[in-house]
Amino acid sequence: MAGKHIDGFSSGVQLQTEMICSDFRYIGTNVYWLPSLNTNEDIWYTLGNISALGIKVVRLWAFNGEFFIHVDTVPVNGTWFQLVRNGTVSINDGPNGLQKLDTVVQMAEQHGLYVILSLTNNWYPLPLLNSTVQPGGNAISTRDVTPGTNNTLPRNYLSNDYGGMDLYVRQFGLEYHDQFYTNPSILNSFMNFTTQVVSRYVNSPAIFSWELANDPRCNSTLSSSSGCTTETVTQWHATVATHVRSIDPNHLISAGTSGFMCTDCPKLYPLNPAPAAPSASPAPGKKKRTKAVPVTTEQILRERAESRRRSREAAKRAGTLKQDGIRIRGRWVSTATRRQETQGVGSNYDGTYGVDSQDIMNIPYIGFGSFTLFPDQQSYGFTDPYLDSYTNMLNSGIDWIIKQAQSAAAVGKPSALTGFGLVTQSNAPNFVPFNMTTAPYASDTSSNSSSTYGVTNIQQTDAYSTWFSTGISAGLGAITQYQVRTAR
Repeated sequence: MAGKHIDGFSSGVQLQTEMICSDFRYIGTNVYWLPSLNTNEDIWYTLGNISALGIKVVRLWAFNGEFFIHVDTVPVNGTWFQLVRNGTVSINDGPNGLQKLDTVVQMAEQHGLYVILSLTNNWYPLPLLNSTVQPGGNAISTRDVTPGTNNTLPRNYLSNDYGGMDLYVRQFGLEYHDQFYTNPSILNSFMNFTTQVVSRYVNSPAIFSWELANDPRCNSTLSSSSGCTTETVTQWHATVATHVRSIDPNHLISAGTSGFMCTDCPKLYPLNPAPAAPSASPAPGKKKRTKAVPVTTEQILRERAESRRRSREAAKRAGTLKQDGIRIRGRWVSTATRRQETQGVGSNYDGTYGVDSQDIMNIPYIGFGSFTLFPDQQSYGFTDPYLDSYTNMLNSGIDWIIKQAQSAAAVGKPSALTGFGLVTQSNAPNFVPFNMTTAPYASDTSSNSSSTYGVTNIQQTDAYSTWFSTGISAGLGAITQYQVRTAR
């Protein structure tokens, strides 16, 4: 299989084909903050150090929106791409606007790097107004945007301080997060911004893909309406993907979902596999290739029950089994509460977040799917009562990766792990969850206690190694660390 070359670079068709055929698999990193660096020299050295590590793809925000309290004031310093205010959107095409993004793309090309550009973010917590709270110790405080104050934290200090869906919803005078997906005025404004960004790089060999949104869901800081379903989010992806493809026929379009599924939800893009052609029996000693099938509710429940049975037997053999039921006539019987815990597939697979990654991945213009793995902020499976918390976390990550690869194989497209990470005990004081603006596990300087949240450095290394190996053996198209440290 081969795609055509356009202006010296691979078309989206060829890149997708190469990923499927395993000719192009990559290790990447997230540098969402790259365009906000102060100088071009900083950008150049950062990209150079990343390239020197053997990393091939960087993922970053192609949005950087803001609203300003003073009607007639926009920032002189700092990077911003768009001003969203009172139902209008102004685009900054100046040196501290989209020209800064131009610099990043050009320098990435010079360093031989591909770039994934994400077009918006699900997360944008409301900035703090009229705050008198001062951060203590290592605590991280919300950026104060009160007029007339001397802000101590710059814009873009946190990954969720770049604008996003809720910025549009608030500034267009609306109430629910999912109105970003359905309100015609917001959709038109976002499409216009998308056109301005995408059209700049139609012929750039540095663009790897256009990621439609980072971690889209029905809800965010703002709640969802009662009418938001997985079909709402899927339809938005299909609409925006069609728009991007009408502008840029040369590059991949990708979903930026976190991998949530809905095994029993109706699909806008149902799988329709062709009947399998008759095949000869496999050669002696070789296994017959199994047909790729989607993840199902029955599979999830069956595998969980089997996993619990195996771990229980292992604990029994080791003499560490703790009975968790009630004893009737000399036999242990599970309680009703314990039995009920195994009945549902859980929020990752039942459409709770309004996302069906399989359905989104099956949109014709979507070249590959995505998922993330952040156990500090999301539970990825059931808690096995016979295993310790670290082993539960490690195993749930392994299972999450395998399920994502299975879902992608059923669709017939690659899947990329676009971000993963574990908070260690040493960096817990500076850890800010994606929908917060403060560090909840910062040490309390008023006491002698210290935070014990997080894993040890050894556990982090072990988990990363295990997840890397799992992703490679499962056939993922890409594995991307949340951030990589670079130094001049």
